[in-house]
Amino acid sequence: MKLTSQLYTAAACFQVLLFISLGNAERSDTRILLTSNGTLREKHGENYCAMYDICGTRGDGKVVNCPFGSPSVKPDDALSAKIQSLCPTISGNICCTEAQFDTLRSQVQQAIPFLVGCPACLRNFLNLFCELSCSPNQSQFINVTSISQMKNNSTVGGIDYYITDTFGEVLFDSCKDVKFGTANTRAIDFVGNGAKTFNEWFAFIGRKAAPQLPGSPYAINFRSDADLSVGMKPMNVSTYSCGDPSLGCSCGDCPSSPVCSSSALQPFHEKGSCSVRIGSLKAKCIEVSVAIVYVLLASLFLWWGLFHKRKERSPALRAKSSMNVTNGGPVQQVHGKKDENISTQLEDIPQVASGVQLSVVQGFMAKNFRLYGTWVARNPVLVLCSSVAVVLLLGLGLIRFKVETRPEKLWVGHGSRAAEEKQYFDSHLAPFYRIEQLILATKPHGAQAHEKPPTIVTEENIKLLFEIQAKVDGIRANYSGSLVSLTDICMKPLGEACATQSILQYYKMDPKTLEGFGGVDHAEYCFQHYTSDENCLSAFKGPLEPSTALGGFSGNNYSEASAFIITYPVNNVIDKESNETKKAVAWEKAFIQLVEDELVPMVESNNLTLSYSSESSIEEELKRESNADVITVLISYLVMFAYISLTLGDTPRFTYFYISSKVLLGLSGVILVMLSVIASVGFFSAIGVKSTLIIMEVVPFLVLAVGVDNMCILVHAVKRQQVELSLEGRISNALAEVGPSITLASLSEVLAFAVGSFIPMPACRVFSMFAALAILLDFLLQVTAFVALIALDFLRVEDKRVDCFPCIKVSGSLANTDQGNDQRKSGLLARYMKEVHAPILGVWGVKLAVIAVFAALSLASIALCTRIQPGLEQQIVLPRDSYLQGYFNNVSEYLRIGPPLYFVVKNYNYSSESSQTNQLCSINHCDSNSLLNEISKASLVPKSSYIAKPAASWLDDFLVWVSPEAFGCCRKFTNGTYCPPDDQPPCCSSSDGSCSVNGVCNDCTTCFRHSDLQDDRPTTRQFKEKLPWFLSALPSADCAKGGHGAYTSSVELNGFEDGVIRASSFRTYHSPLNKQVDFVNSMRAAREFSSRVSNSLKIEVFPYSVFYMFFEQYLDIWKTALISLAVATCAVFVVCLIITCSIWSSGIIAFVLVMILVDLLGVMAILNIQLNAVSVVNLVMSVGISVEFCVHITHAFLVSSGDRDQRTKEALGTMGASVFSGITITKLVGVIVLCFSRTEIFVVYYFQMYLALVLLGFLHGLIFLPVVLSMVGPPSSNINK
Repeated sequence: MKLTSQLYTAAACFQVLLFISLGNAERSDTRILLTSNGTLREKHGENYCAMYDICGTRGDGKVVNCPFGSPSVKPDDALSAKIQSLCPTISGNICCTEAQFDTLRSQVQQAIPFLVGCPACLRNFLNLFCELSCSPNQSQFINVTSISQMKNNSTVGGIDYYITDTFGEVLFDSCKDVKFGTANTRAIDFVGNGAKTFNEWFAFIGRKAAPQLPGSPYAINFRSDADLSVGMKPMNVSTYSCGDPSLGCSCGDCPSSPVCSSSALQPFHEKGSCSVRIGSLKAKCIEVSVAIVYVLLASLFLWWGLFHKRKERSPALRAKSSMNVTNGGPVQQVHGKKDENISTQLEDIPQVASGVQLSVVQGFMAKNFRLYGTWVARNPVLVLCSSVAVVLLLGLGLIRFKVETRPEKLWVGHGSRAAEEKQYFDSHLAPFYRIEQLILATKPHGAQAHEKPPTIVTEENIKLLFEIQAKVDGIRANYSGSLVSLTDICMKPLGEACATQSILQYYKMDPKTLEGFGGVDHAEYCFQHYTSDENCLSAFKGPLEPSTALGGFSGNNYSEASAFIITYPVNNVIDKESNETKKAVAWEKAFIQLVEDELVPMVESNNLTLSYSSESSIEEELKRESNADVITVLISYLVMFAYISLTLGDTPRFTYFYISSKVLLGLSGVILVMLSVIASVGFFSAIGVKSTLIIMEVVPFLVLAVGVDNMCILVHAVKRQQVELSLEGRISNALAEVGPSITLASLSEVLAFAVGSFIPMPACRVFSMFAALAILLDFLLQVTAFVALIALDFLRVEDKRVDCFPCIKVSGSLANTDQGNDQRKSGLLARYMKEVHAPILGVWGVKLAVIAVFAALSLASIALCTRIQPGLEQQIVLPRDSYLQGYFNNVSEYLRIGPPLYFVVKNYNYSSESSQTNQLCSINHCDSNSLLNEISKASLVPKSSYIAKPAASWLDDFLVWVSPEAFGCCRKFTNGTYCPPDDQPPCCSSSDGSCSVNGVCNDCTTCFRHSDLQDDRPTTRQFKEKLPWFLSALPSADCAKGGHGAYTSSVELNGFEDGVIRASSFRTYHSPLNKQVDFVNSMRAAREFSSRVSNSLKIEVFPYSVFYMFFEQYLDIWKTALISLAVATCAVFVVCLIITCSIWSSGIIAFVLVMILVDLLGVMAILNIQLNAVSVVNLVMSVGISVEFCVHITHAFLVSSGDRDQRTKEALGTMGASVFSGITITKLVGVIVLCFSRTEIFVVYYFQMYLALVLLGFLHGLIFLPVVLSMVGPPSSNINK
């Protein structure tokens, strides 16, 4: 939404009205002709004038013609040459004096800069006024219809100007598409008040101007119905089509040119949407394809299942199966009870467990865990103290702890192309201004929110807006003892007034003019005439486009707008620590405080709404967020602590619960988790890595959820051992049993997060780094400090000491027998898993149904994945109660103009030897496929190009400014120095706001004649000399093309003397962008466009917009996600393969992980969770977390003996309860607390995604995986075979 302040330049040019005043001096038609002696006489014919000479001057300086008919006169050679230079169609006799011609010339010079880019348009336009003023046959198409008296002289009061419709149509067609780059709009908006037909244009030109306003001093009625009977006929001088190749109009100014049609716009990338209609149902092709695939796979699977069942029922096969069981040896397993002390019996064979040969790695790990467990049990205090000491040492790094809250440092990756382009733009041109904004909107009538709100354009609301503006102007922020006001920091394009974008600009920002200008009617008038009426110009001398100050309207119906949009552009600098930036930030804080304390109540009392934002708002709100969820995280820890204490303890019995409970052990485990987080943060802080709010609030919860699982598994493993064994034996056996699986799960989680550290977004990369180290440290603390704590806790129990108060010892023998019995008995959950859950899953029909359902879920999720949109809504990152929530919603609802878009050209070679000038420009003689012509063509298809308007071109305006035709622009004194236009000092004297020519610039001449230029282009020396003149030239009525203000920061002049401009930009706008996907697609389209143009022209061009830096990550987010997930899954597969040495089991684990990921993506699509770096990290993390649901069951399956059904049953009985209570429930308890978070990002990306992950992991780990293992699990390596 860059200010149209850059239009200021056009301000004084107010359109063609000015040119008309030229006509004032020269027009006079007559159906009623007056002789010089005052007698009336009708005469219409060749070589006869309808009005001749000047007979009066109005109070505003406009001259008026004499209404006297007379024969045309023959001019002298000098005058004839002057007339021919401007009006080549006028030859021989003429109907104007030299004074009249000079008036004509001075007036049309105001229009020439608008139209000179298209010679055909300019020629037709000049012919219209040349014929009116000086044609020798003037009386044939001019008829004076009224006469006025001025100082006793008769003057022309009104005329009829007869013109053929053909001339009008060709004139309009040749000019309707001519651009006025400074304003990113068409020239017809200025010289024709936005006319849509030639009749509208003529009506605008012909209206009589009020005193002091530009336009004709008398009314001109354009007609085509001339009375031939009296010798009249319509003017029909030769016209020129803009497509005439001899006149060289550019494609941007004349899209219908044959040259342009041969260089048609290349189509922009648009994602097609393949769909299939089945009756009244319309479905995507992928959905239909997935349905077909599922039907085929389900049919094949059902056929295989029935065939397999029939084979099992064959008597021969049953006999063979029975023989295999007998010879295989696991009869005890089938008919008897498993010897739970088998691991102790096989201590001398560490690679053997339960009669099954372990892999080399598993055997090695089991052996070493057994030895390590024995050592820890013997030296628990030493292990505990040393491990805690190491962690506390790492925690000392917290003295360098810092939190990063700057958005560009959180969400923009190092080496980002967009970041580099922003740096280039800021350093070579100028940083994009800071934006402070208010959105004042009406409320819908009644209770129905969907009803259309009433218009906000009322006199009461405008008065309210003036009150608001007065309070904003009154802000005085304190910075280092000095007071900072808006005028101290605001952007002032012409060095006068702030370029505030507000409807109040139509009243010159002065409440006193509200009544004088006609109240609200003046605003509605300016909505249509903001480019053409001087009274509609802003206080900063530029036209204000209504779409930048209004919102909530459709099309160009500005009067129905339901919102005022007030934007305060503030100067920006590269150095964020500079005084200028600190002053702006101080003012912004005072601005937000004023809005909250005074403006919001004021607006609400008027039944309106107010949303607001400043440049520093997001950073300030992110800082405020740091304390938003502290209570939530603390509650999560307390709830988790309570659950751990309950689940780690034995079955509660009143007689000994104070001894058998594990409250102190649970608390110690939670403390270890906190220590691992502290150590991780301390380590990275010590090496200079800043933390983030996500790390502070999510990593503690995440590590707790992951760490609790292993705590439960370790404690349950120790409790499963025979109580008759010594404590050292129980701990060593437990570590040998579960050590490999928890190591496998922990390493998988660490590797998954390590993969996440390669994601380019800093916030997510740092999060992954901190989380990976925290999980690694937590695992190490679990197998060291926590194992030592288990040993100490069991010693406490054996010594009959009270939990939480171990110094208190209880006498008696209440504990021993009961606890021993309790440890020998299987828990209720374990019995359910073995006696109910496993048998149900063992039913063949159930297996088929499970496979069919889970396959359907996965295939449906694949189809749903296409619905996931990239992006991260800004509202989600902020606290729910942030004032920015309403602001961002209103921006999407009300704004009707997109963000500014700059096309930046590097190393533009402007020398005469280079062709790059014509490759960039879009005026006459420019290449049809030039950059600016391509931008103009792209703006014709905004839905796919996301380019709303042709670009404002400093190059086009400069070439026009130096052209001989624009004789009022580039001028020089006799000494060769710059001479400004006649309506600027020192050429005119200013008094009371008026400017009268004082003769100082009478000797000024145009900079160049056509013969001085090279192919109508300035030479290298001329370009080098005049470009600084152009950039410092103020725009005015006499020359609207001055570059000061509009292009001050568009060209880098450093080092341009060698013929190369290092950096320059051409500004346009994106079309309105309301959704995250719009921002992503607009950036992709702009980059594709720039790449194509760069390759075509061999000139380096790149697009830049302020939001690109934050949205670049989404261009390839799917690629990043898929690669990260593939690497993480492969890493888990490799770890599993190394530890189990079984490709079969590793493949099954990887396959289930992929299914969980696919289903999680499907849930994201259903919940409308977008794909971004945060969700990608969660997906990568889900690989590690999902391993826990799979690896323990699979490991238990591997170390069990028997057929697949028996081993599945044994695995569920051994580890199913731990997976459910120690993994599923613990994660659910911690996750559910996050739903109460005040920050949406935690609710969406951590509560919803984690909850979905836990549920999917539970379903796949305890239902789908056992079925798969029972059907196609790896064979048992029974040592008795």
